[in-house]
Amino acid sequence: MYADLLDLVVALDRIPQHPRYHPEGDALYHSLQVFQHARRESRDPCLHAAALLHDVGKALRSGEHDAEGADLLEGLVAPRVVWLVRHHLDLLRDPGATRRRLHGTVRLRELELLRRWDLAGRSPRALVCSPAEAVASITLDPALLSPDAPDVDEAPHGRDLSPR
Repeated sequence: MYADLLDLVVALDRIPQHPRYHPEGDALYHSLQVFQHARRESRDPCLHAAALLHDVGKALRSGEHDAEGADLLEGLVAPRVVWLVRHHLDLLRDPGATRRRLHGTVRLRELELLRRWDLAGRSPRALVCSPAEAVASITLDPALLSPDAPDVDEAPHGRDLSPR
């Protein structure tokens, strides 16, 4: 899992982004910033993984990087991470419909966190960890990211993985 995820993350190096929306530069630097915001604000490894991997589809240079990225991750990581990557632009594209559809759910709260971190990861001067360190961090407990891990709707109750 580590090598496959590292390859997906490193593929973002030098992938250009529109400077109006991404003054920080390439997709790798942005993704590492988003990951660091997630680590500071949450103890949930699936949210950390979604933050790090949310833009992996950009390496394919496709206009649908959310769907492409989710497809790349299918079978590699937990369904919850795949869902978050697939839907990470929903609050940008159609916030009203997304909020109505997901009202009162954990999924909405997680999308809101991911959206906030995505917007915050745009500093041209941020200090970030290496891609290897980031991927190592999210793969410390492979069972949590396993494609067989329970989805958010099936997650065991009582485990505190909420934001700090």
